[in-house]
Amino acid sequence: MFKIQTLNKIDPIGLKNFPLDQYEIASEFATPDGIVVRSQKMHDMELPSSLKAIARAGAGVNNIPLEKCTDQGIVVFNTPGANAHAVKELVIAGMLLSSRGIAQSIEWAKTLIGKGDEVPALVEAGKKNYGGNEIRGKKLAVIGLGAIGVLIANAAQALGMEVIGYDPYISVKQAWKLSRNIKRAEGIEVLLSDADYVTINIPQTAETKGYINKDKLKMMKDGVRILNFARGGLINNADMNQALESGKVACYVTDFPDEEVLKMKNVIAIPHLGASTEESEQNCAIMAVNQVRDYLENGNIVNSVNFPEAEMERHGGPRLIVANKNVPNMVSQISSLLAAEGLNIANMLNKNRADIAYNIIDIDGAAPSADVAEKLKSIEGVIMVRVLP
Repeated sequence: MFKIQTLNKIDPIGLKNFPLDQYEIASEFATPDGIVVRSQKMHDMELPSSLKAIARAGAGVNNIPLEKCTDQGIVVFNTPGANAHAVKELVIAGMLLSSRGIAQSIEWAKTLIGKGDEVPALVEAGKKNYGGNEIRGKKLAVIGLGAIGVLIANAAQALGMEVIGYDPYISVKQAWKLSRNIKRAEGIEVLLSDADYVTINIPQTAETKGYINKDKLKMMKDGVRILNFARGGLINNADMNQALESGKVACYVTDFPDEEVLKMKNVIAIPHLGASTEESEQNCAIMAVNQVRDYLENGNIVNSVNFPEAEMERHGGPRLIVANKNVPNMVSQISSLLAAEGLNIANMLNKNRADIAYNIIDIDGAAPSADVAEKLKSIEGVIMVRVLP
């Protein structure tokens, strides 16, 4: 029986994917096999030796101590793309809001309360102050063509926009999903120089912090509208403020306001609603649960942020899982030990990611004994060993 600890309120539809005859689910366990978490900070938590997997029901994992987990052989999952449709819809809404003065006109209309029968005439007289532009026929630059970027690009193209995408690291999987009508920019300056709208959809890392800065803003034409539904730190606030003051940027729409941003003019600040839909929370929970199940039951790894992707079909017999430091001669040592113990390898998969290597080994015959597992653990460089029936 696997024990799953929930550190936040996780959507019950997702948790139902844990079969109750194989899993116990509770908010407190002394020795959990897995943890499903949303936003709770785990950096000060004691991670028990029983813990094998942590699944973040969302994309960002800055609340999880990744280095500590890796050192202890704990696989950390996230759920990229589970909230992609929710974010895509809000980006499209952001473009419309930035183009039509919708939010400002709604606030102005409220000031007419108390004018009685004059309201219709005042509305007709005042609407001229909130004229805008249609997005059809305009050029949208999409920075980052992951799960969200591809959906935004396709939706904008369907709305009649001319869409240009930029992602030097686009995966084959995402490229297949991209409409053939989306143009591809070879470089960032080509992408930005003629765009009416720019949407940024890349992760925030040490390399991408302040990605939109004065240098990239200079590449853009005057009156550009910028949408940031990825992470607040991707924008250099001081440079954005200067661009808004000068009119280089006509409107900045962000889902990550702070006090500095709220004081800027021509900002539409949305209070981090990107993934705040019922469907998104359900999708994140379902994906997190399914990934943890597949790992605990089969040793397969999909969407891990600290271990390599590794999937292999079961052949029907027992399975060994071995994680080790990515150094020479490890596979040879593991296979030699198994041969010495009279265990025949029916199938084997070896994957690596940076300093970590991960092995899935299907065995013919009976399951390896606990003694074999201990001998594998004693090999220098081995981080974790699991025996699956």
